[in-house]
Amino acid sequence: MRYFLIIGIVLSTLTQMNGQQLQSYIQEAEANNPEIQAFELRYNIAEEKINEVNTLPNTEFGAAYFVSEPETRTGAQRAKFSVKQMLPWFGTITARENYASSMAEAEYVEVSIAKRKLALSVSEFYYLLYGIRAKQKVLDDNIQLLETYEQLALTATEVGNASAVDVLRLQIRQNEILQQKEVLFQKAKGIQAALNSLLDRKYDEPTEVVTNLGIPEDDPVPGFEALSLNPELLKFDKLYESVVQSEKLNQKESLPSLGVGLDFIPIEERPEMNFSDNGKDILMPMVSVSIPIFNNKYKSITKQNELKQQEIQSQKNDRLNTLKSKFARAISERNEARIKFNIQEKNLKQAKNAEEILIRNYETGTINFNDVLDIQELQLKFGINQIEAIQAYYTQSATINYLTN
Repeated sequence: MRYFLIIGIVLSTLTQMNGQQLQSYIQEAEANNPEIQAFELRYNIAEEKINEVNTLPNTEFGAAYFVSEPETRTGAQRAKFSVKQMLPWFGTITARENYASSMAEAEYVEVSIAKRKLALSVSEFYYLLYGIRAKQKVLDDNIQLLETYEQLALTATEVGNASAVDVLRLQIRQNEILQQKEVLFQKAKGIQAALNSLLDRKYDEPTEVVTNLGIPEDDPVPGFEALSLNPELLKFDKLYESVVQSEKLNQKESLPSLGVGLDFIPIEERPEMNFSDNGKDILMPMVSVSIPIFNNKYKSITKQNELKQQEIQSQKNDRLNTLKSKFARAISERNEARIKFNIQEKNLKQAKNAEEILIRNYETGTINFNDVLDIQELQLKFGINQIEAIQAYYTQSATINYLTN
């Protein structure tokens, strides 16, 4: 019981270390990745549009000079100056701000989606790199095991219990494993370069991953309702809300616009005349109304908005079905990985027992090096399969985390 408690504590510690190291890479990627920076700039632009729409139409200024001066009772008109300001209907500017704000919120969700996808990509490359390096460790252990067997074979050859062919077969097997190790080394360089690309580092900069991982005893299994918080679905809610705000703005813009203005006309005094309003300038306040009598444009926009809302709802339902499918597949594949891990662990123990029997047989001079190679091959196979199961388990866990958290 105490042994299993110690194993559980070790696994918990390794999992925690893995989480901390991986999280540090994810944070580094979010801070440095150019794609995330581009999404954040798009969000900043969308936010700035709120200030753009919080304005009135241009103020109109006018000036005119009378080439032929009209005469009035109080004097001749020499020029005319005017100023005019159109004002949208009450609440229109607020509606524009609300629409711009809803579009900014949709862009913010895009930033969240991009960060989640980046975190998933970093996790996948991280666990790929873990798998390659863990396999290299298994290969190293098998090479050492074969070297031990080789020494046994040499000793057995000296006393006539084995042939030189047995030694050569063991050496050939070592060469094959060295080849596999070199192939994995090249693969690791490619995966490391891909991970460094996400972190915006130099392609050959060293990256560290956890050296040992185990699979915990239980896994919390969230239901489909956990998908409701996924930004890929929240995006459609924000887009739907932006269409709602677009329609409110459309209704405001279909209302009349008001205009206020002022005309000023300087009057020249009439010579040799004396009366109270002689040369009195004209100051004329003005009010105007712009009425959209032909409003088919606004009716069409309303219809378009209704169709957009239906489209967004259909897209959301389709995306939800896709996420449910991914979620169910990730849960299934994670469970498969756990089953494979447990089976390979049992197989490794049995292969180890078989190895011990062979070693005891060697002491009695009855060792069969064909059996030695078979057991070694099985140990290598089970060790590689177990690492692949661990890698698959954590990769699918990262996918589940992407879909639900």
